[in-house]
Amino acid sequence: MRGAAVPQSLPLARSNAEARVFLRLQPCHVCGSKDCAFDSAVLRVDGELVGRYRGGCAVCGAEREYLFRIPEQVLVPPAEGVRFGDERPSQLLDPGVWLWYSDRCARRLPEPGAALDDSRRRTARHTLATALAAVEEVLKFVPAGASAVPATAFTSVDGRAVYEREPGRFDAARLAALRDHYASTLASW
Repeated sequence: MRGAAVPQSLPLARSNAEARVFLRLQPCHVCGSKDCAFDSAVLRVDGELVGRYRGGCAVCGAEREYLFRIPEQVLVPPAEGVRFGDERPSQLLDPGVWLWYSDRCARRLPEPGAALDDSRRRTARHTLATALAAVEEVLKFVPAGASAVPATAFTSVDGRAVYEREPGRFDAARLAALRDHYASTLASW
């Protein structure tokens, strides 16, 4: 790879799932569309594993490419549920973006008691598992012994806006209650 970035300077994508969420949220640098189908490959650059995601914008055709460090130990997706990363907080998405993404997933869920065929139930379960996993990502930003996500953890414009609208949502006990609610609902489906 000519002109490749030094791997240590690249952000860490703890899993393909985390990288894919990040990519879905990035606008095209030419037209602003977020519609892009990315192909991925794993490369070695200076002895380090690097994930490369390339695609063409579906609206204007602009080529898009993102490079991420990936861990030596691959995070295997669970057979049931969703997992975006290990115990470390994300370097790609801040806690505000993770909570927004969880809310977005939760809004797509069917009404309680809705009649679902097997296919719709599987889709709903996956959507709820995704919302649950995103809340778990937010909780990783709460430092040991702290009662909330610190304001300094919100590093993006979008994430900070979510925090500023309702900072109380980032209270550790409130986040844990939301996580537990999603987990118990998922177990009942």
